[in-house]
Amino acid sequence: MPEGHVIHRLAHALTDTFGGKPVRVTSPQGRFDTSSLNGMALDDADAVGKHLFINFANREVVHIHLGLIGKLRLEPLDDPWGQVRMRIDDGVTAADLRGPQWCRIITDGERDAVAEASGPDPLRSDADPDKGYARLKRSGKSIAALLMDQRVAAGVGNIFRAEVLYRHRLRPDTPGRVIDRATWQIIWDDLVELMHYAVDKGRIDTVRDEHGPEAQGRDPRVDRHGGEVYVYRRAGQPCLVCGTEVRTATLEGRNLYWCPRCQRRQKARL
Repeated sequence: MPEGHVIHRLAHALTDTFGGKPVRVTSPQGRFDTSSLNGMALDDADAVGKHLFINFANREVVHIHLGLIGKLRLEPLDDPWGQVRMRIDDGVTAADLRGPQWCRIITDGERDAVAEASGPDPLRSDADPDKGYARLKRSGKSIAALLMDQRVAAGVGNIFRAEVLYRHRLRPDTPGRVIDRATWQIIWDDLVELMHYAVDKGRIDTVRDEHGPEAQGRDPRVDRHGGEVYVYRRAGQPCLVCGTEVRTATLEGRNLYWCPRCQRRQKARL
């Protein structure tokens, strides 16, 4: 499932490509009624966590959640492929949506309700980290599980979860109610920085310069997600800092990665 930075990049791309223009909106697959949108001006697009909202001049909003297999790509109009649920185009470029979990037309009020039910999004300037901390502090679940809860930190996925815990040497099994406010703020601030970098660069990099390929004389990591990471998908490999074998386990249906030697703290330090 795409992490939040991917959805924000899509919002930016849709706004940059179609913002303020009348667009053609169709459903080549025939499974989405676009009649109220076709020919309407697309105002802009925005995101909250993993929710994408495309706003039209008639005040209707297309709400998209890509889920596990959904794809939304901007591509040449004359080069279609696959089963397209929804297509937005300006006669040159098409935004083609395939296999989403959700694709529905909602009102402004319904969009606001989705945003209110979500946790704070590190990529939004209006995010309130205290909202996420209040939910985290009430829970006996582990911090590793809670960071994947979209009501705690919207847009955070498996990569950012594993990496931010490693970067601050935090035990992934630490209960949320044990996490103090200062530790949450350190986690939050780091997520803001890491996720904004990912929006800007289109890749996730979490490894500090002193642990990077050049400093350590090793080959760059090759992975479809790109970027240098400490523990994500590095199970069985040596920790970049201490050399201990990185471990993995299944937590609530997702693979968790951590270093048992480096990650022993329950409080983060600046």
